[in-house]
Amino acid sequence: MNRIVAYACLALSMSLVGSYVALSKPLVAVFPVFLLAWLRFGIGGAAMLHWLKKPAHEAPMTRQTRQLVFLESFLGNFLFSICMLFGVSLSSAVAAGVIMASIPAAVAMLSRIFLGERIRPRVALAIACAVLGIMLVSLSKKELLAPAQQGLEADLASSRAWLGNLLLVGAVLCEAAYAVIGKKLTGALGPKRITALINLWGFALVTPLGLWMAWDFDFAAVAPGHWLLLLFYALAASVWTVWLWMTGLKGVPASQAGVFTVMLPVSAALVGVGVLGESAGAAQLAAFALALAGVALATLPEKTRLP
Repeated sequence: MNRIVAYACLALSMSLVGSYVALSKPLVAVFPVFLLAWLRFGIGGAAMLHWLKKPAHEAPMTRQTRQLVFLESFLGNFLFSICMLFGVSLSSAVAAGVIMASIPAAVAMLSRIFLGERIRPRVALAIACAVLGIMLVSLSKKELLAPAQQGLEADLASSRAWLGNLLLVGAVLCEAAYAVIGKKLTGALGPKRITALINLWGFALVTPLGLWMAWDFDFAAVAPGHWLLLLFYALAASVWTVWLWMTGLKGVPASQAGVFTVMLPVSAALVGVGVLGESAGAAQLAAFALALAGVALATLPEKTRLP
């Protein structure tokens, strides 16, 4: 594959992820989280049923490949969706953008734990920047809420914001695992089949909770605009972003692909401020700058010394 095409696929994938992370905030105000996740997987699955069939040139899946497919879906689809949707509903799209900027550092930590890779001093500094950015955005959220709310209401709002940010950190870890496992899967399966299989597992995992939430839900009360937004969210989250990411990973090393996760927090923050009308205070902007500095430290290639 042409390297430029691979770069474009990775950049567009992460931009779409950031967009739907931000745009999921109005959706979770209308749909219960588990119902929203179930509808997402269902719509995505219907759109790519024809991708489930094994191509003639593809070898049968081994036991290890099947296990990796399940883990890819459980961590990258199911748990990521739950943590992200609950996190955004309790926090803000801007906060989500800043916290999601720590994905490259999380990938480095998982690589150290599970692959035994050494974390260079520059990557360790990037992790410190990401953690400091998360602390700053949590404190800034509390400061923004304090003038408008008093007493017990303010305490509850602050607690919800911290819980939302903690869930977003969980989403970061799930996304990092998704990136590491995805690189292994691209060596055994094609991008389209990976996309369809992990979505099918996600649909199966969330169906019991989705049906439970759908039982008493008033679907007729949902406005047409929210249905259109749901369609975009489902296709972006289940089909487009996964296929684009897996396609790009086939032509780019995983460590280099991590550079493009910078598009996720940038697009999430831009949508949060430009579309959803959220405010970004000085502390949040400082946190965002720290997070992006961490991304640069963790992902930019080091200069090689000439002998």
